[in-house]
Amino acid sequence: MIADEGEARRWLEGLPQFDKLAEERLETLVALLREENERQNLVSRGTLADVWRRHVADSAQLLLHVSRETSGAWLDLGTGAGFPGLVIAILQPHRPVWLVESRARRIEWLERTRETLSIDQCEVIGKRLEMVPDRKAAVISARAFAPLDKLLDLSARFSTIGTTWLLPKGMSAQHGLDGLRGWKHAFHVEQSLTDPNAGIIVGTLTGRKARKS
Repeated sequence: MIADEGEARRWLEGLPQFDKLAEERLETLVALLREENERQNLVSRGTLADVWRRHVADSAQLLLHVSRETSGAWLDLGTGAGFPGLVIAILQPHRPVWLVESRARRIEWLERTRETLSIDQCEVIGKRLEMVPDRKAAVISARAFAPLDKLLDLSARFSTIGTTWLLPKGMSAQHGLDGLRGWKHAFHVEQSLTDPNAGIIVGTLTGRKARKS
């Protein structure tokens, strides 16, 4: 378990995707986040004292559940302040990363940050999810975007049977999975490395179950 800022930094340094450029970009991201958070509430102010654990490492841990051989785009739904999407784009600079966000001020922040960090493979899709044209992703993530059933209703069209879903759900992860109906899936809950009370729903989605007549 990653308990504090020091442990978060050391854990990040041990990732195979972490190098000097990634370190510089993550440092810049954190600085930009602190500055912008004075203008708009991107993240809870109280989490900024623990930003490397609560936001950076919390995002980066999703990479542990994606095969190193997996290629293709990463779709981050309701990305908000850019977590996990911006962190993933920094640590995987050769993977297309699509950030979906509908709020105008968040879109402006994401665009400015993407340009400042020179993560050119990262695309900000400034639309409501319902308005985003179909496109297939190798990985789909969503951090506190919507309840699981609603999330799948909105976003299953971006998935294939090989798409990896990574859904941090906090304390509600197992409860949300236990209550999921109407979908054929291979989801399970993994323990978060940054919060002993949080879980991450991980797995693949096959499709809807046939309705009984």
